[in-house]
Amino acid sequence: MKAKAMTVAGVMSGTSADGIDVALVRIEPGRVRPRVALLAHDAFPYSAVLRKAVLAAMNAASTSTAELARLNWRLGLAYAEAVRMTAERHKVSVELVGCHGQTLYHQARSSTYAGRQFGCTWQLGEAALIAGEVGVPVVSNFRPADMAAGGQGAPLVPLLDWVLFADAKRGRVLQNIGGIANLTAIPAGGLARDLVAFDTGPGNMVIDALAGMLLRRAYDRNGVVAAAGTVIEPVLKKMLRDGYFALKPPRTAGREQFGREYATRFLAACRKHSLKPEDALATATALTAESIAASYRRFVHRRMKGAPVDFVVSGGGARNATLMAMLARELQPLGCELATSEDFGIPASAKEAVAFALLAWQTWNRLPGNVPAATGARRGAILGQVTYV
Repeated sequence: MKAKAMTVAGVMSGTSADGIDVALVRIEPGRVRPRVALLAHDAFPYSAVLRKAVLAAMNAASTSTAELARLNWRLGLAYAEAVRMTAERHKVSVELVGCHGQTLYHQARSSTYAGRQFGCTWQLGEAALIAGEVGVPVVSNFRPADMAAGGQGAPLVPLLDWVLFADAKRGRVLQNIGGIANLTAIPAGGLARDLVAFDTGPGNMVIDALAGMLLRRAYDRNGVVAAAGTVIEPVLKKMLRDGYFALKPPRTAGREQFGREYATRFLAACRKHSLKPEDALATATALTAESIAASYRRFVHRRMKGAPVDFVVSGGGARNATLMAMLARELQPLGCELATSEDFGIPASAKEAVAFALLAWQTWNRLPGNVPAATGARRGAILGQVTYV
Protein backbone atom coordinates (compact mmCIF):
# COMPACT_ATOMS: atom_id res chain seq x y z
CA MET A 1 0.00 0.00 0.00
CA LYS A 2 1.54 3.29 -1.13
CA ALA A 3 1.26 6.16 1.35
CA LYS A 4 -0.73 9.13 0.08
CA ALA A 5 -0.80 12.84 0.83
CA MET A 6 -3.67 13.88 3.08
CA THR A 7 -5.02 16.80 5.10
CA VAL A 8 -5.53 15.59 8.65
CA ALA A 9 -7.05 17.20 11.74
CA GLY A 10 -5.12 16.38 14.90
CA VAL A 11 -7.02 16.75 18.18
CA MET A 12 -5.43 16.93 21.62
CA SER A 13 -6.76 17.48 25.13
CA GLY A 14 -4.08 16.99 27.75
CA THR A 15 -3.77 16.22 31.44
CA SER A 16 -4.29 19.89 32.35
CA ALA A 17 -7.90 19.37 31.17
CA ASP A 18 -8.14 22.99 30.13
CA GLY A 19 -9.52 22.43 26.65
CA ILE A 20 -9.05 21.13 23.12
CA ASP A 21 -6.36 21.97 20.56
CA VAL A 22 -7.01 21.26 16.88
CA ALA A 23 -4.28 21.36 14.22
CA LEU A 24 -5.02 21.10 10.50
CA VAL A 25 -1.99 19.49 8.91
CA ARG A 26 -0.94 18.60 5.38
CA ILE A 27 1.15 15.43 5.37
CA GLU A 28 2.95 14.05 2.33
CA PRO A 29 5.15 10.97 2.01
CA GLY A 30 8.89 11.66 1.77
CA ARG A 31 11.96 9.64 0.89
CA VAL A 32 13.30 9.47 4.47
CA ARG A 33 10.46 10.86 6.57
CA PRO A 34 7.01 12.39 5.94
CA ARG A 35 6.73 16.08 5.13
CA VAL A 36 4.50 17.84 7.66
CA ALA A 37 3.05 21.34 7.18
CA LEU A 38 0.81 23.06 9.71
CA LEU A 39 -2.06 24.78 7.88
CA ALA A 40 -4.03 26.16 10.83
CA HIS A 41 -4.50 25.78 14.56
CA ASP A 42 -7.26 26.72 17.00
CA ALA A 43 -7.83 26.24 20.73
CA PHE A 44 -11.18 25.66 22.43
CA PRO A 45 -11.33 25.98 26.23
CA TYR A 46 -13.59 23.53 28.00
CA SER A 47 -16.70 25.10 29.47
CA ALA A 48 -16.58 25.32 33.26
CA VAL A 49 -19.12 22.52 33.65
CA LEU A 50 -17.30 20.18 31.23
CA ARG A 51 -13.89 20.83 32.81
CA LYS A 52 -15.36 20.10 36.21
CA ALA A 53 -16.74 16.80 34.93
CA VAL A 54 -13.41 15.84 33.37
CA LEU A 55 -11.38 16.67 36.48
CA ALA A 56 -13.85 14.80 38.69
CA ALA A 57 -13.48 11.67 36.55
CA MET A 58 -9.68 11.70 36.31
CA ASN A 59 -8.14 9.15 38.65
CA ALA A 60 -11.40 9.22 40.63
CA ALA A 61 -11.70 7.01 43.70
CA SER A 62 -15.37 6.45 42.80
CA THR A 63 -17.78 7.47 40.07
CA SER A 64 -20.71 5.91 38.22
CA THR A 65 -20.92 3.96 34.99
CA ALA A 66 -23.54 6.39 33.73
CA GLU A 67 -21.29 9.38 34.44
CA LEU A 68 -18.39 7.88 32.49
CA ALA A 69 -20.60 6.87 29.56
CA ARG A 70 -22.09 10.35 29.34
CA LEU A 71 -18.69 11.99 29.60
CA ASN A 72 -17.36 9.78 26.78
CA TRP A 73 -20.13 10.94 24.45
CA ARG A 74 -20.03 14.56 25.61
CA LEU A 75 -16.31 14.70 24.84
CA GLY A 76 -16.98 13.19 21.41
CA LEU A 77 -19.40 16.04 20.71
CA ALA A 78 -16.85 18.60 21.92
CA TYR A 79 -14.07 17.16 19.73
CA ALA A 80 -16.33 17.03 16.67
CA GLU A 81 -17.46 20.62 17.16
CA ALA A 82 -13.86 21.80 17.56
CA VAL A 83 -12.76 20.07 14.33
CA ARG A 84 -15.74 21.40 12.37
CA MET A 85 -15.28 24.95 13.59
CA THR A 86 -11.54 24.93 12.83
CA ALA A 87 -12.05 23.53 9.32
CA GLU A 88 -14.84 26.00 8.55
CA ARG A 89 -12.99 29.00 9.98
CA HIS A 90 -9.90 28.31 7.90
CA LYS A 91 -11.73 26.92 4.84
CA VAL A 92 -9.79 23.64 4.89
CA SER A 93 -11.25 20.32 3.74
CA VAL A 94 -10.30 17.55 6.19
CA GLU A 95 -9.88 13.93 5.04
CA LEU A 96 -9.03 12.24 8.36
CA VAL A 97 -9.13 13.00 12.10
CA GLY A 98 -6.60 11.82 14.68
CA CYS A 99 -7.98 12.20 18.21
CA HIS A 100 -5.96 11.28 21.27
CA GLY A 101 -8.97 11.64 23.60
CA GLN A 102 -8.98 12.66 27.24
CA THR A 103 -6.88 10.39 29.42
CA LEU A 104 -8.75 9.34 32.54
CA TYR A 105 -6.32 6.70 33.74
CA HIS A 106 -2.89 5.54 32.62
CA GLN A 107 -1.08 2.71 34.39
CA ALA A 108 2.10 2.21 32.41
CA ARG A 109 3.64 -0.48 34.60
CA SER A 110 2.17 -3.89 35.29
CA SER A 111 0.29 -4.62 38.48
CA THR A 112 -1.98 -7.46 39.55
CA TYR A 113 -5.73 -7.27 39.03
CA ALA A 114 -8.20 -10.19 39.23
CA GLY A 115 -5.37 -12.72 39.22
CA ARG A 116 -3.42 -11.37 36.22
CA GLN A 117 -0.65 -8.81 35.86
CA PHE A 118 -0.81 -6.10 33.19
CA GLY A 119 -0.70 -2.37 32.52
CA CYS A 120 -3.68 -0.45 31.19
CA THR A 121 -4.83 2.90 29.85
CA TRP A 122 -8.14 4.63 29.13
CA GLN A 123 -8.96 7.66 27.00
CA LEU A 124 -12.49 9.05 26.53
CA GLY A 125 -14.08 10.68 23.47
CA GLU A 126 -16.49 8.59 21.38
CA ALA A 127 -14.84 8.16 17.97
CA ALA A 128 -18.02 7.00 16.19
CA LEU A 129 -19.69 10.24 17.19
CA ILE A 130 -16.74 12.32 15.90
CA ALA A 131 -16.76 10.44 12.58
CA GLY A 132 -20.51 10.83 12.22
CA GLU A 133 -20.48 14.53 13.04
CA VAL A 134 -17.44 15.47 10.94
CA GLY A 135 -18.09 13.05 8.09
CA VAL A 136 -14.59 11.55 7.77
CA PRO A 137 -12.82 8.53 9.33
CA VAL A 138 -11.29 8.91 12.79
CA VAL A 139 -8.19 7.28 14.25
CA SER A 140 -8.33 7.15 18.06
CA ASN A 141 -7.13 5.17 21.09
CA PHE A 142 -3.44 5.33 20.17
CA ARG A 143 -1.80 4.04 23.34
CA PRO A 144 -2.99 0.40 23.72
CA ALA A 145 -1.17 -1.03 20.67
CA ASP A 146 2.17 0.16 22.02
CA MET A 147 1.38 -1.31 25.44
CA ALA A 148 0.41 -4.62 23.85
CA ALA A 149 3.89 -4.59 22.27
CA GLY A 150 5.48 -4.22 25.70
CA GLY A 151 5.71 -0.42 25.78
CA GLN A 152 4.36 2.12 28.24
CA GLY A 153 1.93 3.70 25.76
CA ALA A 154 3.75 7.02 26.06
CA PRO A 155 5.30 9.27 25.03
CA LEU A 156 3.83 9.23 21.53
CA VAL A 157 5.01 12.65 20.31
CA PRO A 158 8.66 11.58 19.62
CA LEU A 159 7.94 10.53 16.03
CA LEU A 160 6.87 14.10 15.22
CA ASP A 161 9.83 15.48 17.16
CA TRP A 162 12.22 13.48 15.00
CA VAL A 163 10.40 14.32 11.75
CA LEU A 164 10.36 18.08 12.43
CA PHE A 165 13.42 18.80 14.54
CA ALA A 166 16.26 16.32 13.89
CA ASP A 167 19.36 18.24 12.79
CA ALA A 168 22.69 17.11 11.37
CA LYS A 169 24.83 19.44 13.51
CA ARG A 170 22.80 20.43 16.58
CA GLY A 171 21.32 18.36 19.35
CA ARG A 172 17.66 19.04 20.00
CA VAL A 173 15.64 18.57 23.17
CA LEU A 174 11.89 18.99 22.67
CA GLN A 175 10.36 19.71 26.06
CA ASN A 176 6.59 19.81 26.26
CA ILE A 177 5.15 21.31 29.44
CA GLY A 178 1.47 20.47 29.71
CA GLY A 179 -0.10 19.03 32.84
CA ILE A 180 2.78 16.55 32.76
CA ALA A 181 6.18 17.50 31.32
CA ASN A 182 7.88 15.25 28.80
CA LEU A 183 10.98 15.49 26.67
CA THR A 184 12.41 14.01 23.50
CA ALA A 185 16.19 14.25 23.08
CA ILE A 186 17.68 13.82 19.60
CA PRO A 187 21.50 13.84 19.28
CA ALA A 188 23.00 15.74 16.35
CA GLY A 189 22.66 13.61 13.22
CA GLY A 190 20.58 11.09 15.13
CA LEU A 191 18.06 8.62 13.71
CA ALA A 192 14.75 7.83 15.38
CA ARG A 193 16.32 4.82 17.08
CA ASP A 194 18.95 7.10 18.70
CA LEU A 195 16.51 9.35 20.57
CA VAL A 196 15.46 9.11 24.19
CA ALA A 197 12.06 10.29 25.41
CA PHE A 198 10.23 10.16 28.73
CA ASP A 199 8.03 12.09 31.15
CA THR A 200 10.20 14.30 33.33
CA GLY A 201 7.45 14.74 35.97
CA PRO A 202 4.91 17.45 36.77
CA GLY A 203 4.50 20.28 34.28
CA ASN A 204 1.65 22.66 35.03
CA MET A 205 -0.35 20.14 37.04
CA VAL A 206 0.81 21.00 40.56
CA ILE A 207 1.03 24.73 39.80
CA ASP A 208 -2.55 24.75 38.48
CA ALA A 209 -3.84 22.74 41.43
CA LEU A 210 -2.32 25.20 43.89
CA ALA A 211 -3.68 28.15 41.90
CA GLY A 212 -7.13 26.63 42.31
CA MET A 213 -6.71 25.95 46.02
CA LEU A 214 -5.09 29.27 46.94
CA LEU A 215 -6.26 31.79 44.35
CA ARG A 216 -9.48 30.23 43.02
CA ARG A 217 -8.00 30.55 39.55
CA ALA A 218 -7.43 27.87 36.90
CA TYR A 219 -3.71 28.78 36.70
CA ASP A 220 -1.10 31.37 37.64
CA ARG A 221 -1.17 33.48 34.47
CA ASN A 222 2.35 34.09 33.20
CA GLY A 223 3.72 32.99 36.58
CA VAL A 224 3.03 36.43 38.07
CA VAL A 225 2.13 35.20 41.55
CA ALA A 226 5.05 32.76 41.68
CA ALA A 227 7.42 35.57 40.63
CA ALA A 228 6.46 37.50 43.79
CA GLY A 229 7.24 34.55 46.05
CA THR A 230 10.29 32.84 47.52
CA VAL A 231 11.04 29.17 46.85
CA ILE A 232 10.77 27.09 50.03
CA GLU A 233 14.00 25.15 49.64
CA PRO A 234 13.37 22.39 52.26
CA VAL A 235 10.07 21.52 50.58
CA LEU A 236 11.62 21.56 47.12
CA LYS A 237 14.46 19.27 48.18
CA LYS A 238 12.05 16.89 49.89
CA MET A 239 9.74 16.67 46.89
CA LEU A 240 12.62 16.08 44.49
CA ARG A 241 13.43 12.94 46.49
CA ASP A 242 10.18 11.39 45.24
CA GLY A 243 10.86 7.92 43.85
CA TYR A 244 9.52 8.83 40.41
CA PHE A 245 12.47 11.12 39.68
CA ALA A 246 14.94 8.28 40.27
CA LEU A 247 13.30 5.97 37.69
CA LYS A 248 15.31 5.38 34.54
CA PRO A 249 13.62 5.95 31.16
CA PRO A 250 11.34 4.84 29.68
CA ARG A 251 8.94 6.23 32.26
CA THR A 252 5.55 7.92 32.18
CA ALA A 253 3.54 9.93 34.69
CA GLY A 254 0.05 11.35 35.10
CA ARG A 255 -2.49 12.41 37.67
CA GLU A 256 -1.93 9.06 39.34
CA GLN A 257 1.48 10.39 40.49
CA PHE A 258 1.06 14.18 40.55
CA GLY A 259 -2.67 14.87 40.79
CA ARG A 260 -4.97 16.13 43.55
CA GLU A 261 -3.56 13.98 46.34
CA TYR A 262 0.03 14.98 45.55
CA ALA A 263 -0.87 18.67 45.35
CA THR A 264 -2.64 18.47 48.72
CA ARG A 265 0.48 16.95 50.32
CA PHE A 266 2.66 19.53 48.59
CA LEU A 267 0.61 22.43 49.96
CA ALA A 268 0.60 20.94 53.47
CA ALA A 269 4.41 20.73 53.36
CA CYS A 270 4.65 24.36 52.20
CA ARG A 271 2.37 25.58 54.98
CA LYS A 272 4.75 24.23 57.61
CA HIS A 273 7.19 26.93 56.45
CA SER A 274 5.05 29.71 54.96
CA LEU A 275 1.39 30.66 54.65
CA LYS A 276 1.99 32.94 51.67
CA PRO A 277 0.32 31.68 48.45
CA GLU A 278 3.10 33.21 46.37
CA ASP A 279 5.73 31.10 48.19
CA ALA A 280 3.81 27.86 47.57
CA LEU A 281 3.40 28.71 43.89
CA ALA A 282 7.05 29.70 43.56
CA THR A 283 8.01 26.33 45.04
CA ALA A 284 5.66 24.40 42.74
CA THR A 285 7.08 26.27 39.73
CA ALA A 286 10.61 25.49 40.89
CA LEU A 287 9.66 21.80 41.22
CA THR A 288 8.77 21.70 37.54
CA ALA A 289 11.91 23.55 36.46
CA GLU A 290 14.26 21.58 38.72
CA SER A 291 12.80 18.18 37.80
CA ILE A 292 13.15 18.98 34.08
CA ALA A 293 16.74 20.15 34.51
CA ALA A 294 17.63 17.17 36.72
CA SER A 295 16.17 14.78 34.13
CA TYR A 296 18.26 16.38 31.40
CA ARG A 297 21.40 16.39 33.53
CA ARG A 298 21.04 12.75 34.60
CA PHE A 299 19.69 10.98 31.52
CA VAL A 300 20.38 13.15 28.47
CA HIS A 301 23.38 15.48 28.77
CA ARG A 302 26.08 12.87 27.98
CA ARG A 303 24.10 11.55 25.00
CA MET A 304 24.47 14.91 23.25
CA LYS A 305 28.26 14.35 22.96
CA GLY A 306 29.27 17.97 23.32
CA ALA A 307 27.24 19.28 20.36
CA PRO A 308 25.34 22.57 20.81
CA VAL A 309 21.83 21.89 22.09
CA ASP A 310 18.58 23.71 21.34
CA PHE A 311 16.20 23.17 24.27
CA VAL A 312 12.82 23.79 22.61
CA VAL A 313 9.80 24.25 24.90
CA SER A 314 6.16 23.82 23.87
CA GLY A 315 2.85 23.48 25.71
CA GLY A 316 1.20 25.86 28.15
CA GLY A 317 4.33 26.09 30.28
CA ALA A 318 6.10 27.97 27.48
CA ARG A 319 3.81 30.94 28.29
CA ASN A 320 4.85 31.00 31.96
CA ALA A 321 7.63 33.59 32.10
CA THR A 322 8.65 32.66 35.65
CA LEU A 323 8.98 28.98 34.78
CA MET A 324 10.94 29.77 31.61
CA ALA A 325 13.32 32.01 33.57
CA MET A 326 13.91 29.25 36.14
CA LEU A 327 14.56 26.76 33.33
CA ALA A 328 17.03 29.07 31.64
CA ARG A 329 19.01 29.47 34.85
CA GLU A 330 19.25 25.70 35.28
CA LEU A 331 19.98 24.73 31.68
CA GLN A 332 22.30 27.41 30.35
CA PRO A 333 25.30 26.16 32.41
CA LEU A 334 24.76 22.79 30.68
CA GLY A 335 25.23 24.34 27.25
CA CYS A 336 21.54 24.50 26.32
CA GLU A 337 20.02 27.37 24.38
CA LEU A 338 16.42 27.83 25.48
CA ALA A 339 13.81 28.41 22.77
CA THR A 340 10.14 27.75 22.13
CA SER A 341 8.58 25.74 19.31
CA GLU A 342 7.30 29.05 17.92
CA ASP A 343 10.90 29.89 17.07
CA PHE A 344 10.76 26.86 14.75
CA GLY A 345 7.37 27.65 13.22
CA ILE A 346 5.13 25.50 15.43
CA PRO A 347 2.86 27.30 17.95
CA ALA A 348 3.65 26.12 21.47
CA SER A 349 0.09 24.94 22.09
CA ALA A 350 -0.23 23.18 18.70
CA LYS A 351 2.61 20.65 18.69
CA GLU A 352 0.82 17.75 20.34
CA ALA A 353 -2.23 18.18 18.11
CA VAL A 354 0.11 18.11 15.08
CA ALA A 355 1.64 14.92 16.49
CA PHE A 356 -1.71 13.13 16.54
CA ALA A 357 -2.43 14.23 13.00
CA LEU A 358 0.86 12.58 11.98
CA LEU A 359 0.11 9.44 14.00
CA ALA A 360 -3.33 9.17 12.38
CA TRP A 361 -1.69 9.47 8.94
CA GLN A 362 0.77 6.73 9.86
CA THR A 363 -2.05 4.45 10.95
CA TRP A 364 -4.13 5.15 7.84
CA ASN A 365 -1.13 4.15 5.73
CA ARG A 366 -0.42 1.09 7.90
CA LEU A 367 2.86 2.47 9.18
CA PRO A 368 4.15 2.22 12.79
CA GLY A 369 3.65 5.32 14.91
CA ASN A 370 5.49 4.51 18.12
CA VAL A 371 9.22 4.90 18.67
CA PRO A 372 10.34 1.83 20.67
CA ALA A 373 13.38 3.72 22.00
CA ALA A 374 10.93 6.12 23.66
CA THR A 375 8.17 3.83 24.93
CA GLY A 376 10.16 0.66 25.65
CA ALA A 377 8.11 -1.41 23.21
CA ARG A 378 9.64 -4.58 21.74
CA ARG A 379 8.77 -3.48 18.19
CA GLY A 380 7.19 -0.77 16.10
CA ALA A 381 3.40 -0.87 16.22
CA ILE A 382 0.60 0.53 14.10
CA LEU A 383 -1.27 2.62 16.63
CA GLY A 384 -4.93 3.32 17.18
CA GLN A 385 -8.28 2.14 15.91
CA VAL A 386 -9.96 3.39 12.75
CA THR A 387 -13.65 4.35 12.88
CA TYR A 388 -15.25 4.76 9.48
CA VAL A 389 -18.16 6.99 8.58
